[in-house]
Order: sequence, then structure tokens, then C-alpha cells
Amino acid sequence: MSPFTPRHFAFLMALGVAGNVSATSAIEPVLRPEDTPALEADAVEDSHPATNWLEAQVELARRGFSSGSIDGVRGAQSVAALRAFQRGAGLEETGELDALTAENLLLSTPALTEHVFTAEELDQLQPVGATWLEKSEQTALAYATALESAAEHYHSSPKFLKKLNPKIDWDAIKPGTVIQVPAVDRVTLSGRAVRLQIRLAAHELEATDETGRVIAHLPVSIARNVEKRPVGELHVTVVIPNPNYTFDPEVFPESPEAKELGRKLIIQPGPNNPVGVAWIGLDRSGYGIHGTPDPEKVGRTESHGCFRLANWDARTLLNLAWTGLPVSVEP
Repeated sequence: MSPFTPRHFAFLMALGVAGNVSATSAIEPVLRPEDTPALEADAVEDSHPATNWLEAQVELARRGFSSGSIDGVRGAQSVAALRAFQRGAGLEETGELDALTAENLLLSTPALTEHVFTAEELDQLQPVGATWLEKSEQTALAYATALESAAEHYHSSPKFLKKLNPKIDWDAIKPGTVIQVPAVDRVTLSGRAVRLQIRLAAHELEATDETGRVIAHLPVSIARNVEKRPVGELHVTVVIPNPNYTFDPEVFPESPEAKELGRKLIIQPGPNNPVGVAWIGLDRSGYGIHGTPDPEKVGRTESHGCFRLANWDARTLLNLAWTGLPVSVEP
């Protein structure tokens, strides 16, 4: 995997993506090395202030301030992540990528890089069953498509990856296919979390250290029904990576299939497991913080009672959570 070089960044500047403009339309062209103009190697420094929302989203994600799915667009979750970063940096919480904020949000490496599909990762793809019974009969709930796999691996919106790679036939990916992706992978944070705070109205979860510093900010989905939102003081009881899932028909009274089955089913681990790649259980029966196979829905009011994170954010939280960790749930 080779990094997105300074020459590529200069090309983005020429397109307008590196200025204070929306990255949505400017990022349409194919971003391939052979398409970029020849520039001097020192034309752009590797480390520079974030100058657009794509760069901001990538660097924020690297530091544990998740904007949800990276898409290069100023949205509510990106603004919330930037405000959390500003608060931690002692800046005014404007939610805007102003000059002072950009100076404090230096990119350690370019915002884009390349991914090369391997035969191994493509061989692991498998369709996900449409029914609970079909899911229970699978050996794993793996990624269903190459697009889904790449989007989740790089914290991205599938639509955004399609814009970055408009000439890619996503239904015919072969080993060796090269795509452009945001340069953010698994996030490992320093510091020890001493408390998790979930703000229901804001749809956000934050982990703080002993000084009160925010070390992780993550968008979260909450229960659809108000009575299923556990406001108050809770604690983590168990931390499980790659969990299986027990389908209980009583939890899904609205499901015709659940009524017909009338029995519990075990769903095997995988990113398309109903609780994704992580389960952080809480000391209220049936409640926990977990991943989801639908990261584009995170931040909405749509769960049955638990707190849902994008799988990449659930992995980040796994490294911070510990048995007994206090969790404050605020209205």
C-alpha cells in the first residue's frame, strides 16, 4: 500500500478540494498517479494544516474524534467531532474549520492512500442471508461485497469511495485492483479511559481520562423508544471482541419471522453480525454498546435499546473499555 503523495495533494489543490470549498463535487475526477501533474518533490509539505473537510475528517478519525462515515462533506457528525476536538485543544467550539483550528489539526500524513485488493480478502466475501434463519446457518457473517469491505476498513461512505474511484467496476473486483481510499485504518489511542459519557440528545459517546480530557468522541445510535433509553449511571460488565449473537424472538415482536420461528438462534461472528465486531455489556440486563452492520445509520434513533457504533468506532472503544468502567447516560 503506497501513500497518497504530496504530488497528489497538489492535484487536489488544483481541483479545489484543498481550499475552503465543499469537497463533494471537486473530488469527482479519477485520482490516479498518472493523472497528476509533475511537480517538485518539495512543492507541498507532508505535514500541513487541515484545509478541507476530507482532511479534517481523516485526521480527526486518526485522533479518536470520529465523524462517522468519511465523505468529505461538512455534516452534523463532522461538526460535532470538530467541536469536541476544539474543546480538547482549548479552542472556541465553533464547529468550523477556521484558521486557528486548522493550525492545531495538522495532518501527520496525506489524507488519501491506495488499497490493493488481495485474493485472500476477496475469497472471504460471502452474501448475507436475508432471514434470521439463513443468517444462523452461515459459518460467519463476513463482508458481502468488496465495496462494503473497503468502505468499513477505511471508515468511509460507500458513495464516497465510488466518487473517489469512478472507473472501478465494484461488481468485478479482482486481486490486484487498486483503489484510492482515506488514509485511516484501525485507531489505537493513548491514555486510559476512566468514564464513558453518552449524550442521548446529541447522539454521541465520549471517553474521558482522569483529567477530564476527551480521548475519544464517537457518534452513537440510541433506542427508538424513549422508555428503552437507560438514563443514569451504569458500568461495563464485559468486553467481547467479535461476539456471536443470540437472536431472541421476544426482542423482535414486530418481526413475522420471529413469531413463526418461536425459538432462539445463534448468529456467528463477523462484521455483518447484528452487534458487529464488538460487545461491551452494561449492568442493565440486555443493554450494551456494540458495533453494527449498518454504519450509515449510526447517529439515528433506531436501535432496540442498545447503543450502536460503526464497527470501526466499536473497535476503537474495545481498546479503551474495561470491566467496571463507569458509563454516564445523559438525556
